[in-house]
Amino acid sequence: MQVIFIQNVAGIGKIDDIKEASEGYARNFLFAKNLALQVTKQVLADLKIRQNKKAKDYEAELRAEQSVADKLDGWELILKEKVSAGGSLYAAVGPQKVSEALARGGFKINKDQIILKPIKEIGEYKAKIKFQHGLEADINIIVLKI
Repeated sequence: MQVIFIQNVAGIGKIDDIKEASEGYARNFLFAKNLALQVTKQVLADLKIRQNKKAKDYEAELRAEQSVADKLDGWELILKEKVSAGGSLYAAVGPQKVSEALARGGFKINKDQIILKPIKEIGEYKAKIKFQHGLEADINIIVLKI
């Protein structure tokens, strides 16, 4: 009997996978626990609709991220920080501060997306921003003394 999974089942199938299962296993376990449905014309039509919607959503999300990545690529971010007498920063500049500064500039970037070693001195630095679909943008960070 062919079944379509409506929930992920470890080691067996993922959502929307169509697999062959024995009738007893399907009825007594998969259907009873609402993990899968029997494949019918209606279920296949619903699957096709879901897959088309998922593909359109994926494309729209990819275009949106590409737009943000293009705008950010080469962006110069100027941060003014307090500096000690020795020339080092009182507080290191890390992904959190960069994320907050980008938010002020109109970009919603999570700190986990920013690849940057902590900045401890004034100067120019580069950071990489990674997006979900494998897209990347490089920004320039300029740290100045207040």
